[in-house]
Amino acid sequence: MKLKQSVLFAAMIAALSATSALAHHGTATSYDQTKTLTVKGTISQFLWRNPHTALFVAVKDEQGKTSEYAVEMWSPSLMVKQGYARTTFKVGDQITLEVHPSLAGKPVGECLGCKLLINGKDPRNNRTAP
Repeated sequence: MKLKQSVLFAAMIAALSATSALAHHGTATSYDQTKTLTVKGTISQFLWRNPHTALFVAVKDEQGKTSEYAVEMWSPSLMVKQGYARTTFKVGDQITLEVHPSLAGKPVGECLGCKLLINGKDPRNNRTAP
């Protein structure tokens, strides 16, 4: 009887672990993968954290009103593999990036391998955009 309980408990833990591991990878259900939106503004905050880094950009509309756009990016380990560092995104820098916009119509997007320029240059090789 004790063996059955141990096996059942282990199976429950394994099932719960698998569910939570897959839960945060639902970008296709949160962002419109068929569209890209160009976001231009000033970096207001960058969070180097797991499971995904987060970038916040102050964006001005045509009337000059500023709003904040939140961008979900790769995990820190993938950011490093792609040539980015914790210090790449500095508050006050000008940024232009393409994101997959939120399906909910909120000022939120996803940038997993998107094109981006900081102060007019590709931050990975410091080249000016064409």
